[in-house]
Amino acid sequence: MNRTFVDIHVLQTVPPSNLNRDDTGSPKTAIYGGVRRARVSSQAWKRAARLAFNDRLDRSELGTRTKRVVMLLADEIIARSPELEDQASELASMTLKAVGIEVKASKADLPEEAGYLVFLSRRQIENLAVAAIEAASAEDVPKALRDAKVKQIADQDHSVDIALFGRMVADQKDISVDAAAQVAHAISVHPVETEFDYFTAVDDTNTEEQSGAGMIGTVEFNSSTLYRYATISVDQLAHNLGDAAATTRAVEAFADCFVRSMPTGKQNTFANRTLPEAVVVQVRGSQPINLVGAFESPVRETETAGRVKAAAEALRDEAREIERAYGEQPVASWVTRVGTDTASLDDLGPNVPLSELISALGALVTERLRDPA
Repeated sequence: MNRTFVDIHVLQTVPPSNLNRDDTGSPKTAIYGGVRRARVSSQAWKRAARLAFNDRLDRSELGTRTKRVVMLLADEIIARSPELEDQASELASMTLKAVGIEVKASKADLPEEAGYLVFLSRRQIENLAVAAIEAASAEDVPKALRDAKVKQIADQDHSVDIALFGRMVADQKDISVDAAAQVAHAISVHPVETEFDYFTAVDDTNTEEQSGAGMIGTVEFNSSTLYRYATISVDQLAHNLGDAAATTRAVEAFADCFVRSMPTGKQNTFANRTLPEAVVVQVRGSQPINLVGAFESPVRETETAGRVKAAAEALRDEAREIERAYGEQPVASWVTRVGTDTASLDDLGPNVPLSELISALGALVTERLRDPA
C-alpha cells in the first residue's frame, strides 16, 4: 500500500522584524550548528496558516478553538431555537458534560467555560446543538444526550484545521485527533544578532516651551533568511476527514497558506511581510524528510552574492545527498522560485508558478488516494 507524505521546504528572507517574541519581548532564537539563529516557533506559523484558511476555505470547513465553548454552543442553540434562550447555556453545559468535556464557572458573569482550549468544527457545533435541542424536552436531559451519542457526534465531521493540526482533549483522549501536519520551528540559515531600535514619540500638543519626547523606548529585532519546513501525512489526513475530495482540498489549502502566511508579531512596526524566495514541494512514499541539515554549517554571504544563493545551493545539495545515501527518491517534486539566485533548485524539479504547483500536487494526491496499492 502506498504511503504519501508531502514535504514543503521554504527559503524566505525577512527584513528587520520581530515575528515571534519570547516572554521578555526579544525575538526568539535557537542555537544550531554552534551558532545563534533567528527562530520562529511552529505554533506561530501554524496559527498564521490557520488564520489564512479563512480566506481560502468555507467557514463550514473550519473550526473554533476556545475555552468559551459553552457560549459558542449556546449561541448556536439560540440561533436554531430562540424559544430556548433562557436555558441555552445550561443545555450547552449539559451537552458538553455528556461529551466528557468538563466545564466550570467563569470569572466574569458569563456562561461556564472549559478549563482548557477546546477545538470543535463548525459542523460539530451545529450537530451538538441539534442534539441538545432534541433532548431539551426530555424528562432526563443528561440521559437523552447520552442516548443521542453526543460523544460520537463530537468525534465526527472534523474540520480541515482540526484534521491537519490535531485536537487534544485532556478529559477524553478517545476523542482526541492525531495531527496530520507537522511544522518545524523556522530558523535562519545564518548566525544572527539581536539589534535594538531606540525610538521616541512626540506629543503633538507640545509647544516650544514644552519640547521633548512624550515617550521613549526600545524595540528588539533581527533580520534573516529563514528555512521553513512542514510535512503532511496524507493518509492520516484522509483518515481524519474520511473523504478523498476533502483531503485533496485540505492538502492544497495547507500548502498554499503555509507558503503565503506570516506571523503578525510587530508587523505594524516593521512592515516586514514578504513572500518566499523559493519553495520546494516533494511528495514521498516512505517518510517525511526535513532538510535542515543543509544549514548545520551556517551560510555566509560572499563578495558577489548574498545568503539566498548559498542557501539554495546548500538545500539542493542536501536533497541530492539524501537521495544518494539513502535511496530516498521523491515520487514527485516541484519548485517555485524568484530571481536568479535560486536557479540551482531547478535541479530538484520543474520550476512552475505556485498556482500550478498547488494544482499538480492536488492532482497527484487525488491519484494516490484513488489507487492506494
